[in-house]
Amino acid sequence: MTKVNVLFCCMGNICRSPTAQGVFEHQVCAAQLAHLVAADSAGTHAYHVGEPPDGRSQACALRRGIDLGGQRARRVSVSDFEKFDYVLAMDRQNYDDLAVICPVTHKDRLRMFLSFAPDLRVSDVPDPYYGGPNGFDQVFDLVEEAARGLLAHIVTTHLTNRVK
Repeated sequence: MTKVNVLFCCMGNICRSPTAQGVFEHQVCAAQLAHLVAADSAGTHAYHVGEPPDGRSQACALRRGIDLGGQRARRVSVSDFEKFDYVLAMDRQNYDDLAVICPVTHKDRLRMFLSFAPDLRVSDVPDPYYGGPNGFDQVFDLVEEAARGLLAHIVTTHLTNRVK
């Protein structure tokens, strides 16, 4: 049985996208769907390849029961559009960067992550890197809501007949 694969993307892959990956994986595990859904994250730039998530992101996630420490930053590649069913951009700039490398045959896989949380009425997850510590909590809150919406969408769209 093929898993539904999700890739979260931000610029450097050390703040927003690792947080989204960790939160989503936590929700997937809580729903007992890890055998059906997998996640990863990547950056549109190679600034931090091989590095763990930003310490502030890790601390924020740990306060909420999620460990991001095992993740390492990587850069998104064209082949990711073949492997992942969903390639989710954290903001419009990253969406545009991803659209440039996205094969025409997989344009339907590229989406804005917050489109799965329409009640938030925002489209971009703000980059907390240069902001204060509250920015990481704000990112976590946005990501948590969108992850819930994404998981509900995946269950409805892909797993309705497969969930045991």
